[in-house]
Amino acid sequence: MSSQDPDFPSYADRPNQRPGPQQPVPQQPRPQQSGTPGRPAPAAGQPLANGNGNRMAATAARTQSWAQQKLHQLSLHARVTLLAAVAVGLAVAFVSLAAYLTVRQQMYRNLDDSLIQRSSAAAKSGVITNPDLMQSVRPEWLGLTDIRMGLLAADGSTLVGPRSYTPPIGPAELTVASSPENSDASIRTAGSPNNQHYRVIAIPLGDDTALVVAQSLDPIDHTLHNLGIVLWAVGLLGVIGAALAGNAVAASGLRPLARLTGAAEHIARTEELQPIPVTGSDEISRLAQAFNAMLAALARSQDRQRRLVGDAGHELRTPLTSIRTNLDLLAQADKRGGLRPEDRQQLLDDVRAQMDELTTLIGDLTELARDTPQVRNAELIELANVVEDAVIKVRRRAPGLEWDVQLAPFPVWGDERLLGRAVTNLLDNAAKYSVPEDATARPDGQPVGRVTVRLLDGVLTVTDSGPGIAEADLPHVFERFYRSSEARSRPGSGLGLAIVKHAAEQHGGMIYARNAPGAGAQFTLWLPHAATQTR
Repeated sequence: MSSQDPDFPSYADRPNQRPGPQQPVPQQPRPQQSGTPGRPAPAAGQPLANGNGNRMAATAARTQSWAQQKLHQLSLHARVTLLAAVAVGLAVAFVSLAAYLTVRQQMYRNLDDSLIQRSSAAAKSGVITNPDLMQSVRPEWLGLTDIRMGLLAADGSTLVGPRSYTPPIGPAELTVASSPENSDASIRTAGSPNNQHYRVIAIPLGDDTALVVAQSLDPIDHTLHNLGIVLWAVGLLGVIGAALAGNAVAASGLRPLARLTGAAEHIARTEELQPIPVTGSDEISRLAQAFNAMLAALARSQDRQRRLVGDAGHELRTPLTSIRTNLDLLAQADKRGGLRPEDRQQLLDDVRAQMDELTTLIGDLTELARDTPQVRNAELIELANVVEDAVIKVRRRAPGLEWDVQLAPFPVWGDERLLGRAVTNLLDNAAKYSVPEDATARPDGQPVGRVTVRLLDGVLTVTDSGPGIAEADLPHVFERFYRSSEARSRPGSGLGLAIVKHAAEQHGGMIYARNAPGAGAQFTLWLPHAATQTR
């Protein structure tokens, strides 16, 4: 009998519109695209104007820039909390999606297996495949189940089954009906006009007929709907819990960083370089230790600056006082009629000497005040040439000395000006103490002292013929403004050897002093070879 199901009208009721298994479904004509007023419509195959694409790209770029700006404005605490919430949210979303799809696929698979087994068994029994028996089935008998069934002819004109409970029919079922008995069955999901979903299976029976069975998917849809609600609830609770946990972790983990920040702000406000208490061995503790090391270095630098300023003030006061006294004497003498020419010349020579000493002192102070940890603009220089130039310069200032010089080539990386200043200070110091205080030029032209200079394998040794250095003064000869009791009667600022030590440390070398085995003081300067230095 023909089906009169209002939900699924049979193809026999509309023979002129039935698409057969090989008959394509007619395509609906596309509406014509008309251009906007004043703008022609794009031709077929021509892409749309780039204006819309450019505007969309610009909008996306502005949105991304705004999001990045807002993210950078968040505090570290807020970022950690947001990161934890987002990470857990993404993890929960992936797990929930995987669980939902797995359950959905498994439920559909179980339903398909059940439908195939039941339909195959029914088809083999021949009970429901009898058209007479199928017509005798009352519709109300199937009203207690969620099953729809019927017998479909290959031409689609006949669908035998309980009226109002016939299954949905489509091209897949018509194809199976026209197939041999041992062909594969078809299974698909179909909808109905009353918004119900069915899982439809068609089993070929031969003789251009097929058994079509459809089972409602409402129980599965209901279960999946409930599962989706549960997964959404669990995901939301997981995100909220992750945000709370992230907030707690951020508050606990960033508490040491907050203390470190407060201590740094206190130091910046009060300039009290007190170290910060450190507990633990995590990254924040290492940061606090590095901060304490920086504070210690800053405190040492400030201490050196204070000592330098104090010592410089003390040393500058002496030549300035002497210059002021001499100028006052000169002014008072001019009011009384002036000094004798020889006295005036002696006074001016004294002022000039004090000015030279003040100039040297200021230059030494400028060199030491830089306090740079290393040579910045290093270049490859020949140390032997630097020593030779320094010897020539000092020899002019001390003509009454004998100079014993032996130099071997030795390349180093460094500052030629600073090394020249250091070597010159060493030679000046040796020349000054090699000449006795009461020494006078000999009539026969013999030297009154001797300076020995050796440069072998990067070791510069300068030995004078003076009285040597007292054992109590040896540990302090390289300190700033330190002058032994023997040196106070001689000119100098007490900064020459300090500059030598400063230059040696900047070039990765060292300097030490001792008394020579015979007589006099011996200073040894060692510098690394250029091949072993890093620039």
